This record gives sequence, structure tokens and C-alpha cells, in this order.
Amino acid sequence: MKRKAVIMCLLLALPALAQPDGDQEGKLLALEKMWNQAQITRDSNALQALIANKFVDTEYDGEVSNHDKFLADIRDPEYKPTAMNIEDVKVNLYRDTAVVTGIYHTKGTYNRKPYDHVGRFTDTWIFEGGRWQCVASHTSLIKN
Repeated sequence: MKRKAVIMCLLLALPALAQPDGDQEGKLLALEKMWNQAQITRDSNALQALIANKFVDTEYDGEVSNHDKFLADIRDPEYKPTAMNIEDVKVNLYRDTAVVTGIYHTKGTYNRKPYDHVGRFTDTWIFEGGRWQCVASHTSLIKN
């Protein structure tokens, strides 16, 4: 009987053993901040390290882009962000998946037209191959 109890405990613990170690919430918050800094500096290489190959981005205006289009947009010389901040960020962990939500504020110019957006974001991350990768991002404007 004890042996069955030990086996059951081990089976129940296996999903936890496969989990990423340490302060995952803190790691994801740091990755979100790195994402913002990479956007300001238009560092597509840094962003490429953060997003999955099958990444999907849905923008506030309804435009949907994949991994390659998202990175091409960051490299676009007409895209000139000057500020990107996030606040009220919450991380919800589900084993090897995390949903990060919050409020963003971004400023800059695109095609020589200024923009100043405040909105909500939802980023979905998965822990795969020993690291977190964003698989989907969605933004919605609160005010333009």
C-alpha cells in the first residue's frame, strides 16, 4: 500500500518537475522590459530571440502579422519609436505557459506622422527548449 502511495505521489509530482525553475514571474517581467527596449532601439535580433518561429501579432488596428512580418516592421526605417513603457503588468502561469497582461504607452513617429498610443496588451509565452518564447501578442487601444 505504501508503495502505491509513493508511486501516486511521484506521478502527481512529475508535471512540477518538468516546470521551469526559479522566479518565472520575475523572468517574464524582465523579458517584457527587454522587448520594450528592443522596440525602442529597433533591435530585431533581440526581438527575434524573444519570439517563437510561429509567432502571431495582432495590432490595435486589427493587422495580423507573423514572425517575419513583425521583425520586418521593426526594421522599417520609417518606424521611429521614442518611448515604450508598460505598467499594471500581471503574469499568470500555467505549467509551461504564461499569459502576461498590462497597459502599454508608446510614442514615436511612423511615416513622419507622430503617434502616442495607450492600450492594453496580452502576450502569451511558452517555456520550450529551456527558455521562454512569446508565441502571440495582442494590443487594444484605450486611447489614441
